[in-house]
Amino acid sequence: MANNVADSADVADTAVLGEGTKVWHLAQVREEAVIGSGGIIGRGAYIGTGVQMGKNCKVQNYALVYEPAKLGDGVFIGPGVILTNDTYPRAVNPDGSLKSADNWEAVGVTIKDGASIGARAVCVAPVTIGAWATVAAGTVVVKDVPDFALVAGVPARRLGWVGKAGIPLVQDGGQWTCPETGQKFIEENETLREAK
Repeated sequence: MANNVADSADVADTAVLGEGTKVWHLAQVREEAVIGSGGIIGRGAYIGTGVQMGKNCKVQNYALVYEPAKLGDGVFIGPGVILTNDTYPRAVNPDGSLKSADNWEAVGVTIKDGASIGARAVCVAPVTIGAWATVAAGTVVVKDVPDFALVAGVPARRLGWVGKAGIPLVQDGGQWTCPETGQKFIEENETLREAK
C-alpha cells in the first residue's frame, strides 16, 4: 500500500512516512519526523521536527504536535489539539533581545499506546498520558495521566476509568469491568491494571 500525500501538504525530505500513511491538504510534517505505518495526518495539522509516532496513529485537522513529542501505537489526537514544548515560553530574553532556538530547551509530551486526546485539548509539556487513557475535549493537562484514566477539566482531573474500547468502566465489586468487552481491571493506589 503506497503513501497518499496531498499536493498541498508540506512533507520534509528527511521525514519518514510508514507504509500506508496519509497526509491531507495543508498539513506540514517537519524534518526527521517519523510516522509509523497506517498513520493519518489531517488537514492543516502540524508535526514538528523529530516527532516520533507509532503505527496507526490519527492526528485530526489543525492539531499541533510540537517536538519532541512521542506517540505510541494507535494514538488518537483530536481536531485542534495542542501538544506544547516550552514550559516557560517567552518571545524575548530578560534583556529584551529576541529568543532563538539556542535560548531554550524543548520538552515534550509523551502519549502511550491507545490513548485518545479530545478536540481542542492542550497538553502542557512535560507530561505523559498513560496507555488507553482518554483526555476529554477542551481539557488542559498539566500533570501526568495514569493508564486507563478518564480526565477532564481545567486543569485536568480524573473523573473515572476507561477500557480499551474507550467506554467508561463500571465498578463491579472489587473490580472494574468494561461494559463492551467484559474485560476486568483492578484499582490500586490511584492506578488501574488489567486483571489476570
